[in-house]
Amino acid sequence: MATETITLGGGCFWCTESVFKEVQGVLDVESGYSNGQLTKPSYEQVCTGRTGHNEVVRLQFDPEQISLREILEIFFVVHDATTLNRQGNDVGTQYRSGIYLDNPAQEPVAREVIAELAGHSSAPIVTEVVPVANYWPAEEYHQDFFEKNPTQGYCMAVAAPKVAKFRKTFSRLAKH
Repeated sequence: MATETITLGGGCFWCTESVFKEVQGVLDVESGYSNGQLTKPSYEQVCTGRTGHNEVVRLQFDPEQISLREILEIFFVVHDATTLNRQGNDVGTQYRSGIYLDNPAQEPVAREVIAELAGHSSAPIVTEVVPVANYWPAEEYHQDFFEKNPTQGYCMAVAAPKVAKFRKTFSRLAKH
């Protein structure tokens, strides 16, 4: 089976990870940091906003089960692509909207989806589209965070509604 990888920044990685773990055809979801200056950043370093890294999820998926276009459609429904360096109360460059390409063939798909979204948006789309660089996995306690901590305040207030929105909007793409 041939798989593909894409890395997405859509705010706090706990939320983005919790959604994509439920998507049919997504084989693996890993929270991490990308596109900053350090080669092996820590959560504490990224939180300062001075490393240039973004909180991201790296998705490995089976393109025979789900297309990159469908993944990006989900991505744009579950985060706000019109707020620069911000998702809700999470503010800083580490929360920016970004699509980090694993290979050049992914760029036209990303640009097409963004152009379609821009045609229906009253605000500009600020999602950056660049090759993935300096990716580093987040610490173990960040992996599967929502799954391990469903009653934690942030998870209940922010991640759970995003998962519910995914389930409602994309029920046909949810794992059963």
